[in-house]
Order: sequence, then C-alpha cells, then structure tokens
Amino acid sequence: MKAPSTQNRPGTAISLKLLAVFLFMVMAAMIKAATQNVPAGQAVFFRSFFAMPIILAWIWQRGEMREALVPVNLTGHIWRGLFGTSAMALTFGGLALLPLPEVTAIGYATPIFTVILAALMLGERVRIFRITAVGLGLVGVMIVLWPRLSIGTDALSTAAGLGAVMVLGASLLRAVVQIHIRTLVKTEHTAAIVFYFSLTATVLSLISIPFGWVVPSTLDAGLLIGAGLVGGVAQILVTASYRFGAASMLAPFDYASLIFAALIGYVIFAELPTTPTVIGASLVVLGGVLIIWRERQLGGGRNRARAVTDPKG
Repeated sequence: MKAPSTQNRPGTAISLKLLAVFLFMVMAAMIKAATQNVPAGQAVFFRSFFAMPIILAWIWQRGEMREALVPVNLTGHIWRGLFGTSAMALTFGGLALLPLPEVTAIGYATPIFTVILAALMLGERVRIFRITAVGLGLVGVMIVLWPRLSIGTDALSTAAGLGAVMVLGASLLRAVVQIHIRTLVKTEHTAAIVFYFSLTATVLSLISIPFGWVVPSTLDAGLLIGAGLVGGVAQILVTASYRFGAASMLAPFDYASLIFAALIGYVIFAELPTTPTVIGASLVVLGGVLIIWRERQLGGGRNRARAVTDPKG
C-alpha cells in the first residue's frame, strides 16, 4: 500500500483545515437553500455525484488510482456508506428546518457520542476525565435542544423539533462512522475510503427516488451542483491538511464552523444564534476540546480515522 508523504508544516495545515471548514459551511448553506424545494435524498445524490469528478482528479494527481479503486474490504466500505449516507440525509433534512448555526451546534455532539460508542462497542476504558468531558458536552447539547424539545410539546409535531431530532440522529450516525473507520483504516487506503463513500452515497441516494424527487429549478440545480463541487474540494482540503499537521492539532479548528455558520446564516438567511445555542455550543465545544486533548494522548487509529471522517455529510 502506497503511503502518502507527510511534512510538518502547521501553518499550511491550519490554513487548509480552516478553508475546508469554511467551504463545508458554504456547502451547507447551498443545501439549506435548495432543500426548501428539493427533497433531502435528492440533495444527497447531487452532493455525492458531483463531488466524484473532483475526488477522482485528486486521486489521479496523487498517483493513487489503484489504491482507491481496489479495496481490500468492500463490505466495510458499503457499511460506511450506509451509515454515512443516512447521516448526510438526516443532516440535509435538518438544514431545511433549522437555522444553520443551530444545526452546526447540534452536530458538535458527534465526538461526545463517539466516546460513548467506543466504550460500548470497542470496550475502550473511559476514565473520569473523559466521563466529565462527555457529561459537559451532553449538558451543552441538551441546552441547545431544549427550546425545540420542551416538556409538554410533541417534538415530532413541529418542524423545528423534527429538525432537531434529525440532526441529533445524524450526529449519532457520524459517531458510528468514526467507530467503524477505526477498523477500516487498518486495511484501507484513505483514497479508497474517500472515493467509495461518494460512490456508495450516490447509489444509495437513488433509493429515495420513489419518495418524491422533483425537477429542480435552474437556481436549485445550480446550488445542488455547486454543493457537490464545493464539498468535493473541501474533502480534498481536509485530507491534504493532515499531510502537513497532526490530526490532534487540527481537530479543534472544526469548531470554527460555528463562527462561519453564524456569519453565513446572518448574511444569507437573516439568522442569528439564539442564547441557548451560544451557551450550549460553548459547553459542547469545551467538552469536545477536552476529549480531543485526551485522544491526542491516546493517539493510534483515532488520528487516521479522523482524517477521513471530518466531512459534514
């Protein structure tokens, strides 16, 4: 298996990661605008299909076409695609119903769920430090969710409540993906994981055709195609950033997405983060940073897994 070269250039790594995070937020804004008129499953198709030419060009430029197209564990890629595609569809559905900053804040629950699932599924020992960080993050998530899931209301009967449940479900599924990829990276090249996810997501999204695909307007089609292209570029930038800096160093910069989400949400959708969102997101970020710091000490497969599970959809 061909291993890509790496260099220790933290400035370059951070710049690439921040640009990727910004582009993922731009992609999310495009999806949010389009899914007002287009079903989430159809948006998943455009996001995945139009990212593939960008990803294939990148793989070819790196000379890793064989590694990408000849997987060792095809079944593992299919499962990764199933979980990841489901998470993407739920996220896109949530984007249609909730403000962009709120979707972003709820999405920060993924590292929290990952720690919990690692203990349950992989038998990892979770000591008091990480238990405290997980608890802090869960409190933050509940603060963000509370206005949508208030006692005395049926969350699933309101659009915002349904959106919150969908995004929370997506966060849990992305945690499942991270756990799964900790095993997948032991045999699979990064190029294969990136390519086969786009391929399986494209194919799986077609299952949603009977549930109401529409002929998109010119504007919506442009937004969806643009989301695929921008998402593909962002995916490449994320992966490239890990060639110049450690995953544990770069992971905290994921939280810059809340700043970008707030700015884009305000400028494009006239959305402002609510007080519960800001307070809750702050606690989730703190818990997440503590978990990242702890995983930096543990090292191992977590860093390799992070490099191919960063994409938000």
